Amino acid sequence: MIDALLHAKMIFLSIIFESFPFILLGALFSSLVLVLIPENFFRRWLPDNPWLSLFPAVLLSALFPICECAIIPVIRSLVRKGMPLAAGAVFLVAAPVLNPVVAASTLFAFGLNPDVLILRLALSAVAALIVGSVVCLLRKPLEQSIPRELPMDHGHAPKSLRKAQTWHEIARHTTSEFFTVGCYFIFGALIASLFQTFLHQAVLLEIGSEPWSATIVMMILAYLLSLCSAADAFVAASFGAAFTLPSLLAFLVFGPMLDLKNTAMLLGYFPLRFVGVFIASGTLAVFILVMGLHYLGIQ
Repeated sequence: MIDALLHAKMIFLSIIFESFPFILLGALFSSLVLVLIPENFFRRWLPDNPWLSLFPAVLLSALFPICECAIIPVIRSLVRKGMPLAAGAVFLVAAPVLNPVVAASTLFAFGLNPDVLILRLALSAVAALIVGSVVCLLRKPLEQSIPRELPMDHGHAPKSLRKAQTWHEIARHTTSEFFTVGCYFIFGALIASLFQTFLHQAVLLEIGSEPWSATIVMMILAYLLSLCSAADAFVAASFGAAFTLPSLLAFLVFGPMLDLKNTAMLLGYFPLRFVGVFIASGTLAVFILVMGLHYLGIQ
């Protein structure tokens, strides 16, 4: 028992040391968005129609090379700046995957096999559009629960980085975001380390003998292991001998979207109603897409 607890402690510390730099990066990026970007920026670059904003959001998400944990405060700031909530949901799904860092790690982990990379990017983009579409359908009750007011008065003109006051606001907001996210992140990392230590994966491998059950098992593993999207491809590749490619893609697409850590942070940054819709639509979207690959005979 003591050895197991020591092992859990090592996993917990490894998650903390691996992910906290990304949390800090996300907090800094969030504060830069909040302080420097004018309030009408995203209303100008994204269509006012939430439906028409979905496709540009998928393309713009590739410009955010941030993991699934650090993207949450960033998107919260963007939504408060005027981004449609549906477009924000698209960013939450697509941004952790559709970026060069994750693409490179995926390609390298699977022996430079482009099929895995292409399918991962394609499924993530489609899943993002599905989740965004569901949020669009329910946008009125969901957007009513999202505060649009800013915590600081920035006016309509962008701040200048040449002024000390601007840097003071950036530092203040970064500190606040970092410690707020850190509290939820530490809780999620603790739960993830306990699951990784005491969960018997051999049982899950036996259960996952059928396509539908294998897909569910890999989605559960992705959720419980709570890996960074820049490193999860290496873990997925280690299951290659026991699971088919579609099941591995369930791990690679669902993990960056939802895991223990970012569920805790989503609950801290967004209303429960939005989080519930996001989790339900994202889970169903990934399961249906992966089962579609099984049906097409992709192995």
